[in-house]
Amino acid sequence: MQEEDFEKTIKVLIVGNGKVGKSSMIRRFCTGTFTNTYKRTIGVDFLEKVQYCRELGEDVRMMLWDTAGQEEYDTITRTYYRGAGACVLAFSTTDRDSFRTVSTWKKKVEAECGEIAMVLVQTKADLIDQAVVDKDEAEQLAENLGLKFYRTSVKDNLNVDLVFEDLVVLADRYAQSQGQARPSSQQTLGGESGSSDGVQGASRASTGERALDEGSKTPPKKKSIFKTKKDTRDESAAGTGESFTISGPSKQRSGGKKKMKTKLKNCSIA
Repeated sequence: MQEEDFEKTIKVLIVGNGKVGKSSMIRRFCTGTFTNTYKRTIGVDFLEKVQYCRELGEDVRMMLWDTAGQEEYDTITRTYYRGAGACVLAFSTTDRDSFRTVSTWKKKVEAECGEIAMVLVQTKADLIDQAVVDKDEAEQLAENLGLKFYRTSVKDNLNVDLVFEDLVVLADRYAQSQGQARPSSQQTLGGESGSSDGVQGASRASTGERALDEGSKTPPKKKSIFKTKKDTRDESAAGTGESFTISGPSKQRSGGKKKMKTKLKNCSIA
């Protein structure tokens, strides 16, 4: 009997103030690229990556949701928190305000998702000479919040992969501790659904394609999400549960016009 392919799916939020480097972190992890050009996230962006997790011994599909850090988008972005199984709380080495608001971001996520796997990430560690956040106070914040702490540099590709690899394992432990059942074919680590299918208002960053690391396994084949076009008559019939047939007209032409012409030919004018 052939063993069935199994793939875990996890929805990961990356939250924090604007300009802390959330989008750059996701892009580095998923595509291996980096750019100094800043492009503000409008609402929500989305990228996927399937990666083999050595500790779990299987492929994990990560759906990474990059949320805008500006307050004007708060109502929009919080809508997309639901269903997440893990979260990255990010602050910048060079932005003191982003450090102060970490606890606020944590509360926002917990208000929508409850208790999920979280880690605290300090970005732009390569700009240590411009640091406005002390090393000790950053570590103290992580301890106070009960979170694992990472210093990262997207530019130097420092600890970026490690953050997400550890987060997946942590999310799996949370799921197991909460007694989440393990389906036979696919497991979502988090809420009811981590899928982006059918969600309006979310855009896929870059090309939106999955990025596979060189050491990852080939992900299992899935059913196509595209539907083939059907005859609209069949669809209308399907809505009523009845078969759709085209019948002939209920009444036949009487041929009255032909008979009238015959009568006119036989008439004589006095």
